[in-house]
Amino acid sequence: MKLEEKVENGVHVSPVLPESVKNYLIDIDGTICDDIPNEEPERMATANVYPDALQTLNKWFAEGHYITFFTSRTEEHREVTEEWLKRHGFKYHGLLMGKPRGGNYHWVDNHIVRATRFEGKFTDLVEKKVTIQVFENE
Repeated sequence: MKLEEKVENGVHVSPVLPESVKNYLIDIDGTICDDIPNEEPERMATANVYPDALQTLNKWFAEGHYITFFTSRTEEHREVTEEWLKRHGFKYHGLLMGKPRGGNYHWVDNHIVRATRFEGKFTDLVEKKVTIQVFENE
């Protein structure tokens, strides 16, 4: 996958993926498997995988999309997490540990950010019109 160099008004800006490639950040607990809190790490190795998540994410990977797991699990849980992902056959590009806990996220970035709340089943994404909060431009 090649990042496209982008220049705006003669200034180089952060590289972006080709328009056809999505950069997915996927939570683990409660999204692709049983919801295991960090306080119960002994359960992480035996968490039940959500089959629709495995099929959908591996399909997106095969289509050339970038898959990164972004989890609230800490670095001390990295080994058990990588082993679990491998054992269940998840294909991915990266694993980021230490996502802030507590939900109600509001992500501010200089790139387009799209968010989808997981509500029990992985499927292909569909487009819907929604209201969002943006910075006011003067």
